[in-house]
Amino acid sequence: MIDVTRIRAITLDLDDTLWPVWPTIERADRAVRAWLQPRAPGAAALSADRATVAAARQSVVQARPELAHDLGAIRRECIRHLLLGAGEDPALAEPAFEVFYRERQRVTLFDDARPALAFLAARYPLVALSNGNADIGRVGLAPFFHAAVAAGDLGVAKPDRRIFQAGANAAGVSPSQVLHIGDDPHLDAAGALAAGMQSAWVNRADRAWPAELPQAPHTVVRDLARLCELLGAASNPSP
Repeated sequence: MIDVTRIRAITLDLDDTLWPVWPTIERADRAVRAWLQPRAPGAAALSADRATVAAARQSVVQARPELAHDLGAIRRECIRHLLLGAGEDPALAEPAFEVFYRERQRVTLFDDARPALAFLAARYPLVALSNGNADIGRVGLAPFFHAAVAAGDLGVAKPDRRIFQAGANAAGVSPSQVLHIGDDPHLDAAGALAAGMQSAWVNRADRAWPAELPQAPHTVVRDLARLCELLGAASNPSP
């Protein structure tokens, strides 16, 4: 169980914790293809084929291992790779990525996300902790957050304990005083535990805890509303 008396700050994953990420990514990909069509039709056609895109990503990751933590940079270089493969202008990769990035910020929050953020932010400093490239300002959630730590800026990604330490530092507390909330059992829950934090796994799909992870999180909840109920009840025990 979570020890509420230890919590002085909360770090919070974004993608698939506050909103479903894949509908957002798919819409952003469609916007890029539409933008490329009149400017680089060959690359637009290549980008519509999932196998080709996957091969381009693999090539980029193999050629540029220093980008492994930066999903935005990988995507931009994938677009460049497709443009070169189609014999078209690789300089179009920059503006094409900007199209993607703009659309990527248009998220649809889970119904429980905004009320939960209001509940949590009224009680603790919140720090966004993400491997992705969502911008809490562009998404419209900045007022709830004390700070944001992104793998692309820091140079390391979850589950590396250094990104969790950076989140604790941003809140001005030690990792042992942080509750980390996220949807991924390996990157979020196990990563936070290894960094010395308490962890809450948001398991919206009712998945089983991975057998290869022997240490379970402090709590498993179906959504953020349930987590807020647990924290509220623990903070105000019945007499």
